[in-house]
Amino acid sequence: MADISDILSAGLSAMRLRVNTIASNIANAQTTRTPEGGPYKRRDVVIVAKPEKSFQDALDNMTMIKPVVKAVVEDNSPPKMVYQPGHPDADENGYVAYPNINVVQSMTDLMTASRLYQANIAAMRTTSDMTRRARRIATVY
Repeated sequence: MADISDILSAGLSAMRLRVNTIASNIANAQTTRTPEGGPYKRRDVVIVAKPEKSFQDALDNMTMIKPVVKAVVEDNSPPKMVYQPGHPDADENGYVAYPNINVVQSMTDLMTASRLYQANIAAMRTTSDMTRRARRIATVY
């Protein structure tokens, strides 16, 4: 059961990072100037699946998968150019470079990450409950 808890904990950590990254993207969707220069660049969390051995070899050859955060990467796609000649960050042609962030898509991604976080919590509670009940059975017999 400790292996399952490790996998679920890794899932919680990965989804927490994903939620925070998406929230940062949404918060900066209108940021046209950063310390690095230019508009904010959208960030994405890269999560990979790492096979885990144990738990009786994953109940005899069914592999358990542990989510692992590989990297947080910046989107290098070109910014959205919007014609706003009065804006302080407008170029000589009157265009302002905005981050390439689709807020609706980001909100959908945020809801998905939030649901995955909740599913991991539910699975942890179930695992804890199963462990507690197994101990109770073991003490009775």
